[in-house]
Amino acid sequence: MRTHTVMDTPVGPLTLVATDGVLSGLYMDEQRHRPLEETFGRRDDTRSADAIEQLTAYFAGDLKEFDIPLAMAGTEFQRRVWTELQRIPYGETTTYGELAERLGRPTASRAVGLANGKNPICIIIPCHRVVGASGSLTGYGGGLPRKRYLLAFEKGEPTLL
Repeated sequence: MRTHTVMDTPVGPLTLVATDGVLSGLYMDEQRHRPLEETFGRRDDTRSADAIEQLTAYFAGDLKEFDIPLAMAGTEFQRRVWTELQRIPYGETTTYGELAERLGRPTASRAVGLANGKNPICIIIPCHRVVGASGSLTGYGGGLPRKRYLLAFEKGEPTLL
């Protein structure tokens, strides 16, 4: 059974989707690869209470690591990339190439980028912490202004969205 709720955040409304009570989606408005709202299930503001509490603490600057059970639906490679993304420390960045290296696939930086872009659980699976080889901010499903905001926020240098 799928349910969803929406919470307001500094990066705009976030839609949290739970499948059988486990967080399976976290989407920004106008996010690339955002599923159709009809797939989110009925509105239920009680199913994602832990995720909302932790996201609230994150945006207050009080939480640096999430501890929420996740249901990540994707290919085996995508799930490996998303798991590796969760190992990028708060306030730090890595490159697509470095992620590919860590996965034992040094020539797969483009595939890593594609998997990163299909991340169904933004912020908690911190795809915003991946940058280009030169350190440049490359694409972000939620838009570059949001990526810029999240990276600055995590470094203690909040900027306006």
